[in-house]
Amino acid sequence: MTSASVHDGEGVLILAPRGRDAVVIAQLLDKAGISVTVCADGAEWLDGLRTSAATSIVTEEALLDVDAASLNAWVSSQPPWSDFPFIMLATRQAGRRTAQAAAMIERLGNVVLLERPINAETLLSAVASALRVRRRQYQARHHIQEREDSQERLRIANETLERRVEERTREVEAARETLAFALDSAGMGSWDLDLVSDTARRSRRHDAIFGYDAPISSWGRAEFLAHAVPEDRPMVEAAFAKAVETGTLDLECRMSRTDGAIRWIAAKGKAEYGDDGSPVRMAGIVVDRTDQRNTEEALRQAQKMEAIGQLTGGVAHDFNNLLTVIVGGLDMMLRKPANTERVVRLAEAAMNAARRGEQLTQQLLAFSRRQMLRPQTINPNRLLSEFKPLAERAAGGAVELSLDLDPIIDPIRIDPAQFEAAVLNLVVNARDAMEGGGSRIVVRSRNVHLDTAAVADRGVPPGAYVEVAVIDQGSGITPETMARVFEPFFTTKEVGKGTGLGLSQVYGFTRSAGGFVGIKTELGVGTTFRLLFPRSAEPAGEEAGAGSGSLPLRRATEGDTVLLVEDDEQVLGMAVESLEELHYRVVVARNAAEALVHLQGVERIDILFSDVMMPGGMNGSQLAIEAQRLRPGLKVLLTSGYVANLEEGQVIGRGDLPVLNKPYRRDELAKSLRLVLGGKRT
Repeated sequence: MTSASVHDGEGVLILAPRGRDAVVIAQLLDKAGISVTVCADGAEWLDGLRTSAATSIVTEEALLDVDAASLNAWVSSQPPWSDFPFIMLATRQAGRRTAQAAAMIERLGNVVLLERPINAETLLSAVASALRVRRRQYQARHHIQEREDSQERLRIANETLERRVEERTREVEAARETLAFALDSAGMGSWDLDLVSDTARRSRRHDAIFGYDAPISSWGRAEFLAHAVPEDRPMVEAAFAKAVETGTLDLECRMSRTDGAIRWIAAKGKAEYGDDGSPVRMAGIVVDRTDQRNTEEALRQAQKMEAIGQLTGGVAHDFNNLLTVIVGGLDMMLRKPANTERVVRLAEAAMNAARRGEQLTQQLLAFSRRQMLRPQTINPNRLLSEFKPLAERAAGGAVELSLDLDPIIDPIRIDPAQFEAAVLNLVVNARDAMEGGGSRIVVRSRNVHLDTAAVADRGVPPGAYVEVAVIDQGSGITPETMARVFEPFFTTKEVGKGTGLGLSQVYGFTRSAGGFVGIKTELGVGTTFRLLFPRSAEPAGEEAGAGSGSLPLRRATEGDTVLLVEDDEQVLGMAVESLEELHYRVVVARNAAEALVHLQGVERIDILFSDVMMPGGMNGSQLAIEAQRLRPGLKVLLTSGYVANLEEGQVIGRGDLPVLNKPYRRDELAKSLRLVLGGKRT
């Protein structure tokens, strides 16, 4: 083969083995810058067609020598985009071509027939045209290839996407099965509520919680509400309404199952909103909490019984000690009543023991929030300032006590005496905590604002509070002690150095005032006890604190009559004797009904002196109101050592109903009567 350089898609094959046609044509094309390959025979020409030629010039007589079957196979095997262009140089002839020649031309297909002799310009034009046709075919091949590549990539992408979708679907199904299994194992049912149509998709466990053996056909808020016990339905409706606004459902209520059983269930969920902000969906879980609540209640009862056991044990211990002094002293006085000096000494010891018992009882009542309170709206700074000398004596000479008081402190409504007792207890505890080191106690006051998070689990609303804190530099409180710090009769002090009721009294008093106690402690650094009281909207008054000075003993003038109402015979006898010693005339009633009979009569009664807690359906506070209705302007003095239920209207101690705490001495009774009757006569 004689050839010039051949480039892919650009070369021209020449098959003209006879004469000088091939040489002349090659020289002509080479001058025109067209690559040429001259083939010696048909076999070489067929090989050239199978490689990279763009077109071919072939003489008619040479074509007749080419193997027809091979040429036909090559032409037929062309890809769809290819229609190879041929330029055939034919010999001019008068008649029609032979059948063989015509069939060969037909097989080639894309043929330009040039009769010889031809001029150079015609041949170059034909070659250029054939090359353009071939280049367009190659462009078509490129576009087809690109389309096929794109289709292949799309096919692969689709297969990959389908595979990923299948894998993701399997993962989601597996996760859903795992979640369903986990929820079912935990006894939880899941629900997904369409808020627009009020229909829900649920798990089998969901319907089983409500007593259904098999899933029911439909479920919505109406069905949920129908299962709620009547007493809880308003709360359920309010919870759903709040959930629509806040986006969170947190509900615990009683449900009636299909079998009639009442069960406690908890429902939690989240809301989803549409583009316009309206709620469209809510999903969550529901769980039967009955068994858990029963367990928690049993635990609370066990803890309560343990606390009661500790409380009764502590009370018995302390009161037995006091009764030993009282009973022993009285026994010795009865044995030798003539020894006046000895009787006086033993009586004073018995009186001191009784006073200690009174203090112990008041601490117990403070812990249980049943003590007699006389609340006043006060400025706590004034109380703390007046109270400082007493607190300094309690702290001892080795400890410095300083006040850090906010000058613009808000007023609070508290019982001043109980407040001073609470602060004194904290100061004494702070002093004892610094026995191993530390020399300064700070009593601080300040205004604070507590948000919802700050009062969580405290049982008080958020808002403005006044904080009174006692800060020490002591040893701190261990976690074990912190868990029991407010338990009555629990103490870490040595025997004889504390009853364990101090912090119980602080806790009970603060809760009675509508506040709570907070503790911040660090081992080896110190402890801060924070008493937090709600700010009072009333202005602070000028009432006295713990003491109001001594008043001269008041004895009755001739005819002053007391209607004494007391159901305990021994207390009644003691009260009658005390009143008669004070020269009062006494009318006795053992319950409210008897007292009303006297009040409805015409006999003189100057003051009603009644116990608060009495049998018969009417307590002393209610009797006082009825007495003043029957006898307008009647003076009233109540007495009690216990308030049974502060939430049922038995709060006493209003301005027009003064109260004398039990136990009381004759002098205290005389003083109270003097205050009630006006105190003008002695």
